[in-house]
Amino acid sequence: MSHESNRSETTEIGAAVGDDLAAALVGCILGTAVGDALGLPCEALSRRRQQKLFPALDRHRFLFGRGMTSDDTEHTCLVAESLIVAGGDPGRFSRSFAWKLRFWLLGLPGGVGFATLRAIFKLWIGFPPRRSGVFSAGNGAAMRSAVVGVAYGGDVSRLKTMISAATRVTHTDPKAEQGALAVALAAWLARTGRASADEFFRQFRDITENRATEFEREFAAVAESVARGESVEAFAASRGLGKGVTGYVLHTVPVGIHAWLSHPRDFRAAVTASVRCGGDADTTAAIVGGIVGAGVGRNGIPAEWLNGILEYPRTVGWMTTLGERLAETVAADAPGKVPPYFWPAIIPRNALFLATLLVHGLRRMLPPY
Repeated sequence: MSHESNRSETTEIGAAVGDDLAAALVGCILGTAVGDALGLPCEALSRRRQQKLFPALDRHRFLFGRGMTSDDTEHTCLVAESLIVAGGDPGRFSRSFAWKLRFWLLGLPGGVGFATLRAIFKLWIGFPPRRSGVFSAGNGAAMRSAVVGVAYGGDVSRLKTMISAATRVTHTDPKAEQGALAVALAAWLARTGRASADEFFRQFRDITENRATEFEREFAAVAESVARGESVEAFAASRGLGKGVTGYVLHTVPVGIHAWLSHPRDFRAAVTASVRCGGDADTTAAIVGGIVGAGVGRNGIPAEWLNGILEYPRTVGWMTTLGERLAETVAADAPGKVPPYFWPAIIPRNALFLATLLVHGLRRMLPPY
């Protein structure tokens, strides 16, 4: 067994949240935020360069020992807000999410994928959500889909409809939707305590009706690798990602699923393993954090990582309330009320975020090499 697998048995292990929907949704949202914040300083670094600059991934290193989140967490929150507004209605969800994306861009976010940027421009010039997406297989849809899986994974028809709506507003390549479905399914299985490669693979084939052949090949490789006790980094290298995981959904999602299946109850090990793969580290870690967080809840997330997040106006407390409010909405199957926050603070917050990103960019030009 690999060193990575041994570590998952000796570090803090989160207990399953069971049937507590609120605990699972809060864990999913906060897990996404923590994974995102931990991976952000390492984004776009190769595995070798990351090891040089960050020999230990034991704390946040974005801003004076604190962590901030990027578009991965923001989109997850926007999806959760839209699910609350929709109350289970796909059309209402699609319209709400499209408007939230429009205004999200006006806040001058620090990170936005090119496909998402083009799609939002199309929304602003009058395209409806069903026609605003662009043909792209980036991981933008997958990064925000775990929360949908936790909320609606027990209803396959509704899950597929909601994932389709959440994906196609920005991405129309079928692989983008299939990757989003895979993340949503994994989050649901994590929540229900069924973190098994066989169970995931079987349900993924059923939910995609055997039409996602490229993903099926990747997930078959995941299952074989996990069964051998291979580390997440070794698996990524075997798929040609030795220098880092790209933003291509067929790269990001299988690596994320491997990290989850290797450490289903160990948030620390799962997120650290995904970050150590390099490349698009914040998105991969956000996906893994959302999946594992859905299974272990807030209490399974390392307290120092959670307390180390420096965010406003979308604070950790606000995200917690968001998850609880979404749980109430899902249980009632009716629209709810999104918890308010001080939205005028978004642009100053994003200015600080961008300035910090610039400092990190300059730091990467300096030794050690």
